[in-house]
Amino acid sequence: MLWNASAINGYAVAANDGRLGAVSDFLFDDASWLVRWLVVDTGKWLSGRKVLLPPPVLGQPNPAAREFAVGLSMQQVKDSPGIDTERPVSRQLENNIYDYYGWQPYWGSGLLMGGYDYGDGARTVSPVPESRLLAEDIAAAQRSNDDPHLRSIEAVAGYHIHASDGEIGHVADFLVDDADWRIRYLVVDTQNWWPGKKVLISPKSTQEIDWTDNLVNLRVDRQKVKGSPAYEASTMINPAYEKNFNNHYGHFQPGGRS
Repeated sequence: MLWNASAINGYAVAANDGRLGAVSDFLFDDASWLVRWLVVDTGKWLSGRKVLLPPPVLGQPNPAAREFAVGLSMQQVKDSPGIDTERPVSRQLENNIYDYYGWQPYWGSGLLMGGYDYGDGARTVSPVPESRLLAEDIAAAQRSNDDPHLRSIEAVAGYHIHASDGEIGHVADFLVDDADWRIRYLVVDTQNWWPGKKVLISPKSTQEIDWTDNLVNLRVDRQKVKGSPAYEASTMINPAYEKNFNNHYGHFQPGGRS
């Protein structure tokens, strides 16, 4: 199921023995477009401390309660490695968190890029075939303690979107698939170019994210974007819609189907 990232922001996170806090942000890999971590603000419980949890340890979102359940105790989370939200998340910090909980990291053996393994009772997501193509490009970052391509959804929201022949709008939201926590679409507000319209852009159409100038650069032109299937907040992103969308842009179908 596809979720608006903005809708999940603020969801409570419930441990086995109490409430841990609320989702305050997501960190995604800017090469694979997979959400790697949820940032959980613990509020008054831990004096405003924030902790990282990988999405697959969470149960399915509960829209009625606006809550996720997680099979951890409050003490486990309290004793987990802390994060400095003013600095990029390093590979060393990720290692520390995985080691603390005894989880298999997403870059671990046999679970290249898209896979997760969190032991008994937790969801396991199968590797994503197309992500293997990215392994060589990302290997250096995964072997180092530097910033491993992790970016904040909260920070990228508002970035300007540039087609190959000019600006088309800005990032208004993200549609995230809760099956594998991949960002499937960027929701783009085109009000300064095409008043009153919003369009979807697949990460497959992105050329690069310019972190210095707060830009998402596309490999398609404005007319291609303008001619894409109409999108409204109430639009059902069903297989028929995705088929039309992918045919228009010439993308592969989700899951690697052509």
